[in-house]
Amino acid sequence: MSRYQRQTMLPEVGPQGEQRLAQARVLVVGAGGLGSVILPLLAGAGVGYLRIYDADKVELHNLHRQTLFSMNDLHLPKVVCASRALSKLNPECQVEAVSQRLCGSNLADALADIDLVIDAADNFAVTYQLSDACYPLSLPLISASALGRQGYLGGFCATAPSYRAVFPSLPKAAANCNTAGVMGPAVSTLGAMQAQMALSVLLELSPSPLGCVVNCDFVRWHFSQFRFDGAPEPSEPVVPFIDSGMLDARDCIVELRSDEEAPLSVAASVIRLLPRQMADWQPPADRRIVLVCASGIRAARAASELEQRGYRQLAILPADHSQG
Repeated sequence: MSRYQRQTMLPEVGPQGEQRLAQARVLVVGAGGLGSVILPLLAGAGVGYLRIYDADKVELHNLHRQTLFSMNDLHLPKVVCASRALSKLNPECQVEAVSQRLCGSNLADALADIDLVIDAADNFAVTYQLSDACYPLSLPLISASALGRQGYLGGFCATAPSYRAVFPSLPKAAANCNTAGVMGPAVSTLGAMQAQMALSVLLELSPSPLGCVVNCDFVRWHFSQFRFDGAPEPSEPVVPFIDSGMLDARDCIVELRSDEEAPLSVAASVIRLLPRQMADWQPPADRRIVLVCASGIRAARAASELEQRGYRQLAILPADHSQG
């Protein structure tokens, strides 16, 4: 009996659909709570090639929600453990494990020869970077985020508007599962839904999940969705996210964290300004201004203030790139 017999029985899949999955190349960013559900589902479905980006190691506090790992995996790189588990699950699936955080410097390599991108990092800075890169390449992007007992997921880019078209402004707070907590089944449910969205896109099922956002509230047991097919793209050029490897010698680097929060910044020579001091600061007009903070939220607010004052050479550098 074929490994995929129960799947190919479906008229919308069939042998042709299974062959399409076997030829598909998928990038999964993040092998944490979302990724540990997405990856075995895609490998099990017969996706032929999975590229995984994650720089973290398995820790004890991961295990309540990151079900791909066990006690034997503690302190080992997540991508190595994930690759080993997927090979046991389906040796027909080729896995490329990259033990790096996704960032501006390696984004082009991560997207090379990829058919679909899954954002499982649960890090809004990564989501915006992926959307900014996927949209001009017409690459479909499936993104999700979970917090507490709630979350959402959606399909962006390719035939749909970008993430920025739906969420043009960065969130006001940087809460995530590391700081505010999360229920494991909520994460797993969202990861499974991401995998289903990805398979639906790869199989070209209709209606497409691209252009759709699904909200999942496991507190009130309420689920809703809306389509955003006609959402307009931002009219103004967006302020890009960069990493320390993309800094230039002429950049004016503004560190928005205090000495207590960040004794060492991203470079040896920076200007330290608290966000409340930005209004009185006169930036240089002939240099790119790189705004640095932990998550990117303070930097994004400062960038917005500077844009209103007419400055256009701006970049955001989030110092905390935790993913998944």
